[in-house]
Amino acid sequence: MLLELRQHALAGEWDVIVVDCAPTAETLRLLALPEALGWYMDRVFPVERRVVKALRPVLTRAAGVPMPGDSVFDAIERLHGELDEVRTLLTGPDASVRLVLTPENVVLAEARRSYTTLSLFGYRVDGVIANRIFPAEDADDWRAGWVLAQDEVLGRVEESFAGLPIWRSAYRPREPVGVEPLADLARAAYAEADPLASAPGKAPLRVRRSEGGAVVRLSLPLVSRTDVDLARKGDDLVVTVGSYRRLVTLPSGLARFAIAGARVEHGELQVRFVETTDNETGR
Repeated sequence: MLLELRQHALAGEWDVIVVDCAPTAETLRLLALPEALGWYMDRVFPVERRVVKALRPVLTRAAGVPMPGDSVFDAIERLHGELDEVRTLLTGPDASVRLVLTPENVVLAEARRSYTTLSLFGYRVDGVIANRIFPAEDADDWRAGWVLAQDEVLGRVEESFAGLPIWRSAYRPREPVGVEPLADLARAAYAEADPLASAPGKAPLRVRRSEGGAVVRLSLPLVSRTDVDLARKGDDLVVTVGSYRRLVTLPSGLARFAIAGARVEHGELQVRFVETTDNETGR
């Protein structure tokens, strides 16, 4: 699917490409794939390729089946290169994620986790659509109860995603299938706003250098310090939030720097590095 998306983007035939994603867990696994493969390609693949090449005759005789040849490794390298292009595309300034939720407590909790985890992996969220909102007009007792319950959740939606545009879409009498029903939905939800305008925002990962040190900033909205585990492993910064872990490869210029401290503030993880002479690392 990622490679298909790449083909559409390279074709130059479209003004905008919209991907209606799978449920959160599956989408996050998909979006994390290019970076995970990149780590493998940088750390494991070169060694594996040399070992197989050196031992191919022995392994072929011992196993009784042919070992992968150079063409197989070349294909993996091509796949990695194409997926790396996809990640560059999806994390670039021309791409963003728009969360869609219904005003229910469980759904809001999942959307909050998605917001944090997408930011952890470097994807920018540019807005939220609250969908299937019961209209307050002419509501009977049953629907009036839903209106009150949804109003409470919508208040928490505003708090949770403060600073992001939040669009509301009413619960419609039937499923909007076809161009005209979808156009009506868009007009009702976005009004005069441009649906394709991406809200400006900071890059999820930023490095600010200073004399004798640097600060790496990673957007992590809706988390506290106790939610984040941080470690350094070689040239990688290992950031864990809940059940999700990202290995952030540090810029080459920070290789001789050690971690001097870290904090979570204003919706971002800030890791401070200082220059050392013995290349020691910190936690």
